[in-house]
Amino acid sequence: MEYVNLGRSGLKVSPLCLGTMNFGPQTSEEDSFAIMDRAHELGINFFDSADVYGWKLGEGVTEQIVGRWFAQGGGRREKTVLATKFHGKMGEWPNENLQSALHIRRACDDSLRRLQTDYIDVYQAHHIDRSTPFEEFWEAMEILRQQGKILYVGTSNYAGWHLVKSQNVAEKRGMFGIVSEQSHYNLLTRTVELEVLPACEDLGIGVIPWSPLGGGLLGGVLRKIDKGRSATDHMVKQLEKHRDKIEQYEKLCDELGEEPANVALAWLLRQRAVVSPIIGPRTLEQLDGTMRALKVELDERALARLDEIFPGHRTAPEDYAW
Repeated sequence: MEYVNLGRSGLKVSPLCLGTMNFGPQTSEEDSFAIMDRAHELGINFFDSADVYGWKLGEGVTEQIVGRWFAQGGGRREKTVLATKFHGKMGEWPNENLQSALHIRRACDDSLRRLQTDYIDVYQAHHIDRSTPFEEFWEAMEILRQQGKILYVGTSNYAGWHLVKSQNVAEKRGMFGIVSEQSHYNLLTRTVELEVLPACEDLGIGVIPWSPLGGGLLGGVLRKIDKGRSATDHMVKQLEKHRDKIEQYEKLCDELGEEPANVALAWLLRQRAVVSPIIGPRTLEQLDGTMRALKVELDERALARLDEIFPGHRTAPEDYAW
């Protein structure tokens, strides 16, 4: 495993990030434990979670599972670069969501309790909060860092100008600022290439793509259907919308002799500012299979063909001006 720096920081993370969103709703606790153990065996040290994962209001089901795994000891916590997120609704009362200083304080303490740890390596705002000024956000983060409860601050789903404005406020306070940005990025969804990726590259913010397989469309969906695998109604609708592209894509993957999921991940790892795409295996087999992505080599012809199938964006304003 060749580790990479998370943005401009000195923090070393694996080039694949283990997403835990399936732990609880789709993957049992026993299987979740096995997946996390296997991730360490494979050298994956970067785990991502969120207080809302588990989708039971206020319970933090997924964080609790990760916490019970840490509690087994054996260096599990020490070997893990732990990232989790806050912002989502955790109760019915005011101040139980978004990014007021009050909610940030409570959300962090609740996550620490569920995760059974005394610090979070990368504490991430799950979305932009248009109702809270960046000054309040950074004051809350500064206090948490001084208390030793968090080490780095990350964001998710920010626009390019959000990143710039937030970073500017952090720097005025003498803070390191944003170290990472989680963005929706894959071959099918490339909007972040307009301004988010250039902003991250310029500011030294590491990009952590979520949904790298486009909700499964880039994971060999046609092959799976041909083998009798069922698909959700949403998947069927999305497939019909993008069928021509997916057919071309899977044909290219056949020519390359690689699994579609691994080609999609390998392509992301070639993109500017990208550090560690989030993978969300539901089984050990899926996790083991994903490791091949780190060895897939895409030559210029393959990269050009992928751009033909899934046209991207040039840096703004060149994409829409001259």
